[in-house]
Amino acid sequence: MEEINIFGIKIHPLRRSAFLSIIKSSIDSGSRITQVGVNSATVNELVRNPEFRQAINDADLVHIDGMSVVWALRHLGHNVPERIATPDLADDILKLAETENYSIFLLGAKEQIIEACRINLGNKFPSLKIVGSQHGYFKPEEEDAIVERINYSQPDILYIGMSSPKKELFFEKYKGHLKTKYILGVGGYFDIVSGHLRRAPKWMQDRGLEWLFRLIQEPRRMWKRYLIGINQFLWLFLKMKVLKKEVINSSCYL
Repeated sequence: MEEINIFGIKIHPLRRSAFLSIIKSSIDSGSRITQVGVNSATVNELVRNPEFRQAINDADLVHIDGMSVVWALRHLGHNVPERIATPDLADDILKLAETENYSIFLLGAKEQIIEACRINLGNKFPSLKIVGSQHGYFKPEEEDAIVERINYSQPDILYIGMSSPKKELFFEKYKGHLKTKYILGVGGYFDIVSGHLRRAPKWMQDRGLEWLFRLIQEPRRMWKRYLIGINQFLWLFLKMKVLKKEVINSSCYL
């Protein structure tokens, strides 16, 4: 499987169809895999958080969720076929689950949001087997009981809808105990499905402006992540570009 090593992590520059094929094969074979997406905010956080960086590297599949990361990798000379927005991937996996009779457990978000999400997913995917759900506002001492509850439900798939780095650190800590075959960190997917948040129009998604739409919806929560975070990511990218140029120039004298 093709892999890019950059920003201290591994990234798999695959098409969505390739990921879906890997996921289906893994579930059918009974193996256990985890998947996360990376965007500019992820990169900013993992640079200063070694535990988070390790959790990303320990995931079996890492897709590119942010258009800024796609552009950065392409400018650095890497072949990146497409951006894979996590909500689109999550929907495709649920279509697959409905067809293949896979079961799923939903973990994350506020209680009213996860309940609305469960209802809306049932309407959108009538044959989908949702075997359980749990809000994401639990205390550390409750984690073991939640893991037991997930295992008791015996889901094939676990969606974790919490913010980073909380979701990555959670399945890094418990992936050896969780018996589910496939785990995907879905971020704000539950908020979108529940109707609590709207997703950006397609034209904004295609132009890499989904962040702006999110900022308009949640300015108090998102201003720091985007207005400051984008500049931080740009600085990291420029340093990476300069470093790569220096390596190329030095190799010319060898």
